[in-house]
Amino acid sequence: MSAKGSVLKRVRQAAKLRSKNRHYKSILSSAVKRAMNVVDKKDVSSELSKAQKVIDKVAAKGVIHKKKAANKKSSISRHLNSLK
Repeated sequence: MSAKGSVLKRVRQAAKLRSKNRHYKSILSSAVKRAMNVVDKKDVSSELSKAQKVIDKVAAKGVIHKKKAANKKSSISRHLNSLK
């Protein structure tokens, strides 16, 4: 790796973005797991809306693609509709 200023700046920026993306992906996976592990049928709608809100926020920040977000929301809603 070169020791030029621009290269070092890109390394710093990449590390910062990587940590932010890991944070948002962690929040995303936690929300999806919580929604998929719902036991009570009365909690289904609230967990679905919470998970969709998190998925939309993460997609808006550009951490995941908008079509991946749509696929995740679809799979969660299909799973939760099978519980009803």
